[in-house]
Amino acid sequence: MGDWIVVPIVLPAVMAALIVLAVRHDIILQRVFSIAATVALVGVTLSLVVFANGHDPEMYALSDWPAPFGIVLVLDRLSAMMVFLTSLLGLGVVLFASSEWDQRGKHFHALFQFQLMGVNGAFLTGDVFNLFVFFEVLLIASYGLMLHGAGADRLKAGMQYVVINLTGSALFLLGVGMIYSVTGTLNMADLAIQVSNVAPGDAALLRAGALVLLLVFCVKAALVPIHFWLPGTYANAPAPVAALFAIMTKVGAYSVLRVYSLAFGDMAGDMSWLAQPYLLPAALITLVLGMTGVLAAKRLNGLIAFSVVGSMGTLLTAIALFTPESIAAGLYYLLHSTFSAAALFLIADLIISRRGQFGDSLNTAPTFHQSGFLAVLFFVGAIAMAGMPPLSGFLGKLQILDAARDSDAMVWIWAIILVTSLMCIIGFGRAGSVLFWKSASVDGEITVEGAKWPVLPIVAACGMLGALVVLTAFGGPVTDYLHGVAAQIFDTSGYIQAVLGENALALLGQ
Repeated sequence: MGDWIVVPIVLPAVMAALIVLAVRHDIILQRVFSIAATVALVGVTLSLVVFANGHDPEMYALSDWPAPFGIVLVLDRLSAMMVFLTSLLGLGVVLFASSEWDQRGKHFHALFQFQLMGVNGAFLTGDVFNLFVFFEVLLIASYGLMLHGAGADRLKAGMQYVVINLTGSALFLLGVGMIYSVTGTLNMADLAIQVSNVAPGDAALLRAGALVLLLVFCVKAALVPIHFWLPGTYANAPAPVAALFAIMTKVGAYSVLRVYSLAFGDMAGDMSWLAQPYLLPAALITLVLGMTGVLAAKRLNGLIAFSVVGSMGTLLTAIALFTPESIAAGLYYLLHSTFSAAALFLIADLIISRRGQFGDSLNTAPTFHQSGFLAVLFFVGAIAMAGMPPLSGFLGKLQILDAARDSDAMVWIWAIILVTSLMCIIGFGRAGSVLFWKSASVDGEITVEGAKWPVLPIVAACGMLGALVVLTAFGGPVTDYLHGVAAQIFDTSGYIQAVLGENALALLGQ
């Protein structure tokens, strides 16, 4: 693909600058530019997926500096899938926001494009330090988006979000420094070679650095014990921002998968699969705590936010097994959970905007405008998040359970996933009955001035649910692609050769 690999980063970066410099005073032009750029991004990333599916990994060297000294981007099936997922999610978000959310604060579309740049960069980079750089880009943009529209609760949650992530950034630099001090490189492909060659006296420092990085990635993925920032942040964020943040936790999960399968995988000697003993127990506890929060939630957005925590526990349980079958199953669930969380946040905003003073409180209130239509959307989103048939969440959980059959922790994994799925069903069932069924018995109807059929928000919410239907209907081809992704992840030779050349593996005696 050559120069096309860098387009998912350059396109939103240029568009963000153009919006700020040229059309910042015209909201209509901002919307046109932002939507057009995101549509183009969908087309480009789709072509990257098609290319990656039929080719070996390919590297793009910025400024033509050779690896491992220069900045490199690497396209393989995993990174192509993640940038395509980001662009699809971004298109739904920008359509929803362009109804009126983008007018509640300044520079929404510029920040949105910078956010896409940071997320896509994190998925494409082949260097741990540049992973840190793109983390900072997406975090800086997310700070502005989180506070979009102001409000005391949003400001309080935003400050907690900023403090936690700044702490994570400091730890990231610490871990990077420790790893570089003993390996002399931060290029991921080069790390895959150098880790096995580290002197025994430096092994403890390398292990410590790797565990510090794991802690940072777990912060991003909202894994126990650093999951507490997510419910307040997502529940108080503007609806389209919360929907966009559905991909943020996946950046943490992707980083765990990429770094600890490549640099600390089969070729890492004594440090092979370093993350596994820590990741699996934390993922299972995260799943339990997330679904307990769903049961205890008193507000609709809080309920959805805790379900995101629970879904990350499910995803990282699959990743923590570190087998080709579990990775393929986890990636299928990753696609599902991203769309289902985004859909629920968008649907929740449509509901809340019609409930007047009752807002997102899970209290019985009179019916509201379009409650029947929104009840159907909420029902579909709820069964998707809970993993009930016939949607893709059910297929994803079945695949994860099947992949766990040979694990020593099979009994724990099966029991916790099945019980927490029931907890999620009960929690969303309670919320749906309060919002729609019990409200039908209350006299009167809530009337909100200016209530109408908002075309773009409804299209965006239905589009996210439609993605789940497509993911279900084409579950076979998607699963086949994901098994190809898992095969590339475990056969790291293609990635290493794409970055360092065909003779790189000779250093390992291969």
